[in-house]
Amino acid sequence: MAVVEYETKDRVAYITLNRPDKLNAIDVEMRDELWRIMHDFNDTPGLWIAVITGRGRAFSVGHDLVSMAGRGDDLYSSEISTEDLYVYQTQIFKPIIAAVNGFCLAQGGGIALASDIRIASDRAQFGWPQAKRGIGSVSGPCMLAQRIPLNLALESLFTGDMISAQRALELGLVNSVVPHDQLSSAVDDLVQKLLRNAPLPMRAMKEVAIRGFGMRLEDRVRLAGIVNRRLQRTEDAQEGLKAFEEKRTPVFHGR
Repeated sequence: MAVVEYETKDRVAYITLNRPDKLNAIDVEMRDELWRIMHDFNDTPGLWIAVITGRGRAFSVGHDLVSMAGRGDDLYSSEISTEDLYVYQTQIFKPIIAAVNGFCLAQGGGIALASDIRIASDRAQFGWPQAKRGIGSVSGPCMLAQRIPLNLALESLFTGDMISAQRALELGLVNSVVPHDQLSSAVDDLVQKLLRNAPLPMRAMKEVAIRGFGMRLEDRVRLAGIVNRRLQRTEDAQEGLKAFEEKRTPVFHGR
């Protein structure tokens, strides 16, 4: 059984964490497989969008603490680190949607936060409970603390308390919350909406947004100008303008 299921269909990559009996706890095998899959998605021109979710009751509860017990270096026993995975995922300039179907804790929360859009089931719960386990966190201080006010992030990290789906929505951690049995259809509706748009501008805008963090405004707008001039030379840009002039729906090909 694959610890991560990977299916591609109609320009979409579907990535499913698949250790439901362990609440999709992430061990070395799963992390290495995620690394491989993220590279495949990024490197395949025909794939425009990715959806990542979990099988069963959890998106992911984070590191597999059972495998870590008594073996503090277990999750560092391969060449790929947790930090590598987060950084690489955020530098994929294709849209990535996290369908948060249940518990989303610790490293699971990091994978969700490294995605661009998060749609949560009303059963979802978020949390960084590492302080209760005597261990540290990467995604909590490095990602959660950049998404919500620092005092609220630190309260969550200090207490290790759960954040409900509705509270996550109030904090801006997720884009929307839907009834659990409507999660798949809500995600599919969004995917279909994105597929009607040209993929290259979405990638370009994400690239500018990500690379623009920490830049001065002058540098950000200069970067956006460079990227936009590159887009103007693409076939899709010409198709979009021509379709607008001809009052028809454009047909984009990602080139």
